[in-house]
Amino acid sequence: MIRVQQQAFDVGAELQALKAGKFKIGGSAVFVGSVRDMNNGDGVSAMTLEHYPGMTEKALSDIETEARQRWLLDEVLIIHRYGRMTPGEDIVLVICCSSHREAAFDACRFLMDWLKTKAPFWKLEEGAAGTSWVDQRDADHAAAKRWEKP
Repeated sequence: MIRVQQQAFDVGAELQALKAGKFKIGGSAVFVGSVRDMNNGDGVSAMTLEHYPGMTEKALSDIETEARQRWLLDEVLIIHRYGRMTPGEDIVLVICCSSHREAAFDACRFLMDWLKTKAPFWKLEEGAAGTSWVDQRDADHAAAKRWEKP
């Protein structure tokens, strides 16, 4: 399940709703990404995430489909926020549920690595020096490479 939204989410409520009545789930891996107050040594007072509606949901759906093809997953939830957020606010939630923990852990890591490099979001950070667009990091691309099929 994919949701792209402006409003905040409640991690506990989302996990509970996702697992409700599904007793074959034996493990859930949860990742929550939050706005930091620092990036590359510069203070961050706010971050604005922009996206193209329709294109973003399609890209996230494709990434979820790839995870479901690679691992036996009972449930997947990806929530990604857009709009202006301040340090401490949660940006992204990924939950992967499976009968066994290994699939949940691996799929959650895969989803985050691919979201960082393949999801069409643009980040504008605000700080004391003004605003600047955030480029993708080489480390994110290196992490995503481990999931490429030979």
